[in-house]
Amino acid sequence: MPARFLVVPQWQGSGSSRAMRLADGANAIAGDLPSAATTPVEVRVEAGESLGTGVQRYSSIRAVADQVRSALDTFAADETVFLIGGDCGADLATAARAAEQHEGLLMVWFDAHGDLNTPDSSPTGTFSGMVLRTLLGDGAEGLAPEPAAFAPTRVIHAGARALDDPEAKYLQSSGIRALGVAELATPDAIVEAAAATGATQIYVHVDLDVLDPAVIEGVGFPEPFGLEVEQLTAAIRALRARFELVGGAVTGFAPASPDAAASDLSAILRVLAALTRPLPTPTEES
Repeated sequence: MPARFLVVPQWQGSGSSRAMRLADGANAIAGDLPSAATTPVEVRVEAGESLGTGVQRYSSIRAVADQVRSALDTFAADETVFLIGGDCGADLATAARAAEQHEGLLMVWFDAHGDLNTPDSSPTGTFSGMVLRTLLGDGAEGLAPEPAAFAPTRVIHAGARALDDPEAKYLQSSGIRALGVAELATPDAIVEAAAATGATQIYVHVDLDVLDPAVIEGVGFPEPFGLEVEQLTAAIRALRARFELVGGAVTGFAPASPDAAASDLSAILRVLAALTRPLPTPTEES
């Protein structure tokens, strides 16, 4: 199926001092994508209001989600959509739509952080720390899909190394399969974990902070001891070889300057290639 790119330079879900740079990062990635296959979503500049939800900038985040849903309505049924963020909350509507269209879909969530807080448990109220939990149905009204987009048993969380206490407790009890960086040294563990769910189709979300800060500098909350690009791309390719990839997202790029963006883009484009480039046939591999 042809790949399409939906560029959503949302920054309002982030609590980083680099939040506004997330729009620049999404647009920098878009500059290296084929224009004929790329659809931009114009994101409002204003921060928005929480409106008593416990989610900072809720009104803007909800408005962007509505815009994304409208953009998704323009794609053909046989097109595979890849979201380019923006903060990882930009992936809310895209992931939820994929789950609506593919029953029993497996979410593979690559992220240094949990993104598993609720408005009540979040220490900051920033939506980036809640988006996966929102997709699981535990989020603010107007953002959480009804019914939930994913069951915990259909989620694999990969590469986390910075969890809030409520997130860690939820992760231990929820049924989500969590794989640490050490377990991702080769693709075997993540492929086995995915196979154990019984799913045949996957959606892959990549927050770029899952990579080690030595690999990519332009993220809002860098965490040491992350993945190498080769480990991340090998995991994605191995998953694609076993399961049908129905969509995905690359989020969290917040470069400090155009020059800094250029130095990080080679790693980002390798991740995008792993998600979108046709896999070699057995004949080509041999």
